[in-house]
Amino acid sequence: MNKEGGGMKKMKYVLVTGGVVSGLGKGVTASSVGVLLKACGLRVTSIKIDPYLNTDAGTMSPFEHGEVYVLDDGGEVDLDLGNYERFLDIKLTRDNNITTGKIYQAVIDKERRGDYLGKTVQVVPHITDAIQEWIERVALIPVDGQPGPADVCVIELGGTIGDIESMPFTEALGQFSYRVGAGNFCLIHVSLVPVISAVGEQKTKPTQHSVRGLRSLGLTPNILACRSTSALEENVKQKISQFCHVPAENIITLYDVPNIWHLPSLLRDQKAHEGILGALNLHGVAREPNLKEWTSRAEFCDMLLEPVRIAVVGKYTGLSDSYLSLLKALLHASVSLRKKLVVDWVPASDIEDETARENPDAYKAAWKLLKGADGVLVPGGFGDRGVEGKILAAKYARENRIPFLGICLGMQIAVIEFARSILGLQDANSTEFDPDTKSPCVVFMPEGSKTHLGGTMRLGSRRTYFQVMDSKSAKLYGNRGFVDERHRHRYEVNPDMVSSLEDAGLSFTGKDETGQRMEIVELPNHPYYIGTQFHPEFKSRPGKPSALFLGLIAAACGQLDPLLHAHKIPKGMAKKISLYQNGNATKFAKIPADGRYSNCNGVHA
Repeated sequence: MNKEGGGMKKMKYVLVTGGVVSGLGKGVTASSVGVLLKACGLRVTSIKIDPYLNTDAGTMSPFEHGEVYVLDDGGEVDLDLGNYERFLDIKLTRDNNITTGKIYQAVIDKERRGDYLGKTVQVVPHITDAIQEWIERVALIPVDGQPGPADVCVIELGGTIGDIESMPFTEALGQFSYRVGAGNFCLIHVSLVPVISAVGEQKTKPTQHSVRGLRSLGLTPNILACRSTSALEENVKQKISQFCHVPAENIITLYDVPNIWHLPSLLRDQKAHEGILGALNLHGVAREPNLKEWTSRAEFCDMLLEPVRIAVVGKYTGLSDSYLSLLKALLHASVSLRKKLVVDWVPASDIEDETARENPDAYKAAWKLLKGADGVLVPGGFGDRGVEGKILAAKYARENRIPFLGICLGMQIAVIEFARSILGLQDANSTEFDPDTKSPCVVFMPEGSKTHLGGTMRLGSRRTYFQVMDSKSAKLYGNRGFVDERHRHRYEVNPDMVSSLEDAGLSFTGKDETGQRMEIVELPNHPYYIGTQFHPEFKSRPGKPSALFLGLIAAACGQLDPLLHAHKIPKGMAKKISLYQNGNATKFAKIPADGRYSNCNGVHA
């Protein structure tokens, strides 16, 4: 779709808002709408609006707001952008996440420069104009690897309609619907239709009030997506239609499904795309949605019976959203290997000796979960709570030859545990937890800041070069010379200790371009024991699971050897890669974007 009415095409916008209560699933709904439109042959981009005053999600506790999702450009953003990237297989930018903090900061910066020429700077029009201009600018950024802007931008407004903090955004979006004009704006309002258990009746009053509030703020819904435990009864749908002034065919039920991959087909089956395409004047451009792959994956996931148990040993286990991308990466890998994922949450502090003394029942329960697992995963985290428990989990997995994956801090504690147990350095630690340790295995990065916390870490996509091609990590990544993965850390393995660790049997199979920063660590004589400084979970997709998560699940269910055999190094490849890594680049002119080595004639080695 390139042109409309003889001129350049106009961007189409779909706004998803929420009413009654928070946590209705606006993010998954917005993602599913994107998938549905993509299945109609349209290119889709996404924007998430978060009305909080933080500039970004980087300094927020995972207990408060769920995980901090990291983008290629280093943006620390809301977890819903992770849903968009996974569902739509796109790469968003930090500007695709709008916060009140970002908008006010931009307006205040302009005021300080004198851009407003002596005017009184106010919420209307200056803040509202800044919001609209931000949306229009970011909607044009290509996110799917193709040139030129997308066809449709799906915008999710966080929070609940009527919240004080979202008022400037609702006002701006009301103005925006008129600014872009009829036929270019579609509003989907996600509401709740509760069932009162005493009478078993679906109640419409909360939705009526929510839509009335929405209209009073200058926004008119085209489609109502009603969250309910079961499909809306016909008389209930008619009642909502009558009182909310929305056609009955544009009232969709988002009822409970076994897994969220069913949502795009749930929307399609209720003809949601017809309502959206009608509101956006796209009927002549879009095709009938093709969701064959999505539907089969969703149904296949429901049929899996053979379990694979993964113990996740972390400090934020009380809220599963704290590890959302990690959970999704485990799911993508297990579905790919035809296993039913069972995650056992193990609070890291519960397996420590102190808990054994203070709460023996919690201690026994935690260790029972750990010992019953087929694989162990230690994720990242900040602060010293639970660190000794994570070290104990790494020790257990190493000594008992249980498949292990450590991510970020999980890699660092694996190095600390190895130094303590194998090198005999009993006080080995990270300077994050013990600034005075005489055996600093993990140290603060020279370029970091200890005074400013927001956005000062090593963030975003960085390149890791494989040092040992005959390693599990290199094979899992398809024997490429390097891989680009996303980072979020302030501390790193101490380069001064690397040689003694390697002499003792630890292998640093991946390093950065300087060779001084450790990116991947492995135990070669272990069935599967890998730690990464980067976060591979952020680039995992439903149809394209992360290589290292795939390796963990495969090792946990005895399928690793055939998986590694599928990535066997071609004859002579190891020597060629070694030549390149040692600086002999004459035979190998460049490394193409896909990471494969090519010779001067462009033939892939």
